[in-house]
Amino acid sequence: MITIAALYHFTRFPDPAALKAPLAQLCCAQGVTGTLLLAHEGINGTIAGPRAGIDAVLAHIRALPGCADIEWKESQSSDEPFGRMKVRLKREIVTMGQPHVDPMAGTGHYVDPENWNELISSPDVAVIDTRNDYEVAIGTFEGAVDPQTASFREFPEWWAQNKDRFHNKRIAMFCTGGIRCEKSTNYLLGEGVPEVFHLKGGILKYLEKVPQEESLWQGDCFVFDGRVSVGHGLREGPYELCHGCRRPILPEDKNRPEYEAGVSCHQCITETTESDKARFRERQKQMTLARERGEQHLGQVRRED
Repeated sequence: MITIAALYHFTRFPDPAALKAPLAQLCCAQGVTGTLLLAHEGINGTIAGPRAGIDAVLAHIRALPGCADIEWKESQSSDEPFGRMKVRLKREIVTMGQPHVDPMAGTGHYVDPENWNELISSPDVAVIDTRNDYEVAIGTFEGAVDPQTASFREFPEWWAQNKDRFHNKRIAMFCTGGIRCEKSTNYLLGEGVPEVFHLKGGILKYLEKVPQEESLWQGDCFVFDGRVSVGHGLREGPYELCHGCRRPILPEDKNRPEYEAGVSCHQCITETTESDKARFRERQKQMTLARERGEQHLGQVRRED
């Protein structure tokens, strides 16, 4: 069984480039795969591997400047969810494009999963899903507002255009693991919103902690690894990934005429050119050949943003 650890931590890294090589070397030596992002504002990523390997990498990360109290979320998978290990330097560990936003200066009030239902059921609370449109499409909380953003960096513009809808409301926000809410709640506080809350540990912690019979979650939660989605108890969901657009699809969607393995689905058939599709077909061919050789192709799911 493979252990998957999703983590993030905002801290000050004066020289994130100096942290890259030792971290990458340790991950590879321990048989750990996935993606870790390093920036001046901290670390973010998801890794997978044997129990001992994950423990060794987490111990290394806890020893980094300001990371002693880092928290992470674990789940299990029978299959390897990543093809390789990448440690990347980024300007932001989750891209919002707002230089003044600083979660270390303050965030919304954390709400434990066990108390989330009571909060979002209050009539004076507006619940906002800060995730991307393709994530919201397969699951969200009952009554949540969907900003219909294609990426997290679109959220500030959406708020500017819609903030009057939430006059005299307390704002409760959520995302997959919590990192986007660290920034979005700080942003709203900076915009003068007096009461902002966010789900501690994100949807993943809620699905882990709250029994299905008590849950206000509807559908599945998109995850940024080979499992594609999880449900209550973090059980792997039914979704697969269209490798043309990286959106989740159900097994029955592969019977639709728009679907071509590795090339297109009903959601993206009109979004790419014939040149794009030819390139995708070649990539799919190489992936098929790699599988026939018993090798892993270096294809990947998109990163959380």
